[in-house]
Amino acid sequence: MDLFDILSLISGLALFLFGMNIMSSALEKCAGSKLKNILASMTSSPIKGFFLGLVVTAVIQSSSATTVMVVGFVNSGIMTLHQAVGVIMGANVGTSVTSWLLTLTQVDGDNLFIQLLKPSSFVPVLALIGVILFMFQSNAKRKDLGLILLGFAVLMTGMDVMSDAVSGLKDVPQFADLFVMFSNPILGVLVGAIVTAIIQSSSASVGILQALSSTGAISVGACIPIIMGQNIGTCVTAMISSVGTSKNARRAALVHLCFNSVSTVVILTVYSIINAIVTLPFDNMQASAFTIAVTHTVFNILAVSIMMPCTRLLEKLAVLLIPDREDDKNEKVVLLDERLMATPAVAIERCRNVTVDMAEESISSVKSAMEFVLNGYDAKVAEKIKESEKTVDKYEDKIGSYLVKLSNHDMTEEDSNESNKILHLISDFERISDHALNIMGAAEEIKDKKLEFSSEAKKEMTVLITAVNEILDITYKTFSQNDLQSAVMVEPLEQVVDELKEYMRRQHVRRLRKNECTVEMGFIQTDLLTDIERISDHCSNIAACILEMAHDDMDMHKYLNRVKAGKVQEYNQYYEHYVAKYAIK
Repeated sequence: MDLFDILSLISGLALFLFGMNIMSSALEKCAGSKLKNILASMTSSPIKGFFLGLVVTAVIQSSSATTVMVVGFVNSGIMTLHQAVGVIMGANVGTSVTSWLLTLTQVDGDNLFIQLLKPSSFVPVLALIGVILFMFQSNAKRKDLGLILLGFAVLMTGMDVMSDAVSGLKDVPQFADLFVMFSNPILGVLVGAIVTAIIQSSSASVGILQALSSTGAISVGACIPIIMGQNIGTCVTAMISSVGTSKNARRAALVHLCFNSVSTVVILTVYSIINAIVTLPFDNMQASAFTIAVTHTVFNILAVSIMMPCTRLLEKLAVLLIPDREDDKNEKVVLLDERLMATPAVAIERCRNVTVDMAEESISSVKSAMEFVLNGYDAKVAEKIKESEKTVDKYEDKIGSYLVKLSNHDMTEEDSNESNKILHLISDFERISDHALNIMGAAEEIKDKKLEFSSEAKKEMTVLITAVNEILDITYKTFSQNDLQSAVMVEPLEQVVDELKEYMRRQHVRRLRKNECTVEMGFIQTDLLTDIERISDHCSNIAACILEMAHDDMDMHKYLNRVKAGKVQEYNQYYEHYVAKYAIK
């Protein structure tokens, strides 16, 4: 092996790692919407968690990305440590998919079907299709598909270059001696762990081993401890990611390390004892890409089979190594973990869930404030409304900042639109909570000045507040469930609220002329009507934004103009319904 072979090996390795990175990132991006649905099925069952981890890892081709996601979920409080254990186990098996794809590089035979399976036969075609899709298609999904094909083509090309570069080593005795030395289990595990920790990808590390196996100088016995070590080395990414997280998130990363370490010790010990007593027939067999893929898969399946019944013990071990402390009681849950930004679709979904919490907080506070208008001011509830308004402000700041940071990541058009939608909506929810403070202040003023609504005014206010409570409920349902049918109901009810407000103003002027109401109470009522009506305006904005994002071709200004002109049949039906329902008699 001369200098040029070494340079070829380096270039092949570079192409291989680059191709794997491109393919993994593009797969992750393409699978974004599916990932949201898959991750929504998170469960406390370790078996279902196992299949969740397996599917996600097989889709995005990276167990490291899956475990980092798990750390982020646990840190955010949306996944428990118990749930995380099963997902981590599944991720280990899911990562075996890559090694099976790489076995194609060593397919050999004269049969036409076999020839077609060789990368040299189909990779150029995939590369050409990938280039065409990436360079000449404007559709984002097709571009991503092009990147997947290009990444796979580059990966396989790099694998071929590496295999060719090391082919001369089969005639070098020192190379064979080197791998005989790796037959020492401890040394083999260390080498596998260190190499994988450096490149932070067990799939890439297994691929390199498969390329070296093309020399024919490596035995299966030498590969086994290296493969086991590779599973330990891949834990480094999650361990680094867990720095600065909550204790349960650190425990999740530690479970990953303990799972791979304990399973390696158990399986390697049993294997070594059996091999010492009865030399296993495959121990000295020449390793190939196929036997390495089989070994990698069998080891991971055996590890899961052994450790699955011990999930509770793994949790207890993690708790023992990272114990609870007194100051943990004040440990804050990180609502939006930046680790999730590595998978924008998941980060967007998390933002949406947090925004639902923000909406609930905002709507609850404004309902409590309107209750004061009808039933009198309550100082204790008022303090809760003030705290709630501060909480909503924090939500807006955190979600907004998070989405701005997320915009620097490569997102699909769908995720980008969802991000923009949330940025618009958090402003409206925050303004709703501001009106809660204004309404609460008006109620306090009524109490302090010992003012009262006339019976007629109170009856009118009850009807208006009931209507606004309904529009708030519909708006919450529209956003939290992405219910477009409910969204259509908001605008006709908002129109009825506007008309109620104008009617109440006219009635107030009439009562003033008859001396049935005071001017001072009139000023307060005017402010109340303005705040309550503006709440319905914000609900209208929210519903319109959701409808607009759901129908890219819909011009909401034209739509609303048509709606208010009575040219939309569905609007007319709902409008007539609400006019009858909230008629002041």
